Amino acid sequence: MRVDPRRMRERMVDEQIVARGITDARVISVMRELPRHLFVEEAMAKQAYKDNPLPIGEGQTISQPYIVALMTELLQVEPGMKVLEIGTGSGYQAAVLAKLGADVHTVERIPKLCESARDRLRAMGLFNVHVKLDDGTLGWPSIAPFDRILVTAGGPEVPPPLVDQLAEGGRLVLPVGPTHRLQSLLLIEKKGGQVQRREVCGVQFVDLVGAHGW
Repeated sequence: MRVDPRRMRERMVDEQIVARGITDARVISVMRELPRHLFVEEAMAKQAYKDNPLPIGEGQTISQPYIVALMTELLQVEPGMKVLEIGTGSGYQAAVLAKLGADVHTVERIPKLCESARDRLRAMGLFNVHVKLDDGTLGWPSIAPFDRILVTAGGPEVPPPLVDQLAEGGRLVLPVGPTHRLQSLLLIEKKGGQVQRREVCGVQFVDLVGAHGW
């Protein structure tokens, strides 16, 4: 049976994203157009638009479409913003941010995933994404501060370097929790030098590994 990716994307967005309350028109548009099936192994392409995360190798996953949309909407990314992503994975979330016009800096700790994501994003012409192999919990201090920061793995605390590297008026979205793979999604804002945090919902992510992770 032939797979129609465009039709599958339309259904994904309508049934999994819009139906659950995502309203940001730019996020919806990007996720309607971005070929998610190109970010998973070919054998799993038919599953790429289903309502669940998928393995991408090395014990990592590509996040559920709704969670990608929710975290992106919470960031409130505008064109030209400098965005830091921790946990490149397949590169899908970085691609969504890039399509929104951000200057994306993404850090991945696993060499194989770092290289494959870099190649995939370049092949798609997304030259506003810069991929680095490193401990993401340390951020990217040499080019800080960042207007927005997004973390796609769950750790036991909010990494202090990420808060330090968040610009005034900036937003940081990340999962944090006391147990592995069971966290709360937090929205952290820096206003007037003060840090405000809000719990959004419960989530389940792979482990954030590093100096300020597990």
